[in-house]
Amino acid sequence: MRIGIIGTGVAGSLLAEALLDAPGMSVTAYERVARGEHAEAGTGLNVGPNALKALRLHRPVRHAALREASLPWRRWFVDLTDGTRLLDLDLLDLAEEPGMRIRWSELYRLLRAPVAGCTRSGHTLEALEEDAAGRLVPVFRTASGLVRDGGFDLLVGADGRYSRLRALTCGEPEGTLLGVCIWRLLVTEAAECPYDDYGQWFRGNARLLSFRVPGGAVYIAGTFPLGPDAQVTEAMKTEAAQRALFTPQDAPPCPAVAWMLDKVTAHLPEIHWARSATVPLLRHDPTGRALFLGDAAQAMVPTLGQGATQAVECGVVAGTVLRRGGSVREIAARRDPRVAFVRDFSLEASDTLVSGTDAVAGARAKASPAFLAKLRRTYTDIA
Repeated sequence: MRIGIIGTGVAGSLLAEALLDAPGMSVTAYERVARGEHAEAGTGLNVGPNALKALRLHRPVRHAALREASLPWRRWFVDLTDGTRLLDLDLLDLAEEPGMRIRWSELYRLLRAPVAGCTRSGHTLEALEEDAAGRLVPVFRTASGLVRDGGFDLLVGADGRYSRLRALTCGEPEGTLLGVCIWRLLVTEAAECPYDDYGQWFRGNARLLSFRVPGGAVYIAGTFPLGPDAQVTEAMKTEAAQRALFTPQDAPPCPAVAWMLDKVTAHLPEIHWARSATVPLLRHDPTGRALFLGDAAQAMVPTLGQGATQAVECGVVAGTVLRRGGSVREIAARRDPRVAFVRDFSLEASDTLVSGTDAVAGARAKASPAFLAKLRRTYTDIA
């Protein structure tokens, strides 16, 4: 069986590694960026305990490598921007092991290294053809022009939220906007940062989220509600606008928020701005010749840090099923109910970010038995 993997992000790399020595399988992975480069690698991320559990049980060597290169994510606290505490959770009360905090670039490096030998870099998927046997033949744009490779019995789209393989086989998905802007920044000169583990700070429905990552850096993300047109305007991207969003009305910002706002001011040109959105869950095309993993299948809101986390689960489960001769439909049966639960729960947990809701009450409700039961299920119920 010949398998082609489009994209060597989280899910694609883990799948390729799982299939490298599988009997009767030939694996080739394609990555659009050049070898050694890492798209969207200028920030950090938190990966949930469920991803680490999946790796510990199924890919223990990768689990050990990631643990060594990351910081543990054990705590989740929520404050107002004046420092008033609303919530403080210990993840080990809900999970079997901590999550992790890591730089995107380091995550990519560690996941891509084992599959470098089967990866063709600088390949951007442009089109699909078929050979005489009805197998898929991808057409790539490279530095030397268009090239064809194939045919593949199975093509795997692990090429992210804007998956070209999904678009070519199933059409462009129609996304749903949450009505929230999200921006991201990695600060590398952060020795004086006054906090460590995963924290959130609210003023109304505007929220800062931040934590330390290895190498003395700090990841900062901000979200705020958008107007009815859901547009992110240039006026929103100014120092004055961001300070107004997160500065308490009748008190100075707490030291953590004051530090973050100063860093935002110093690094405005480096901030990446986007709109939070989801796309419909889709695991494979009607013929079963194209399989979608990670954000290509299930792009979700990032509220619970489950985007890359679910991509880990996708890579692990798909690799396990395909190694023993299972089908794309079996992968769908194992993954889709799990993903649907996590997506719905992540949307539910986004209530505090949406205009017109009570963020204080919403944050405190996340200590309720009902919410914690769903969080425990998220962190432990991998396939």
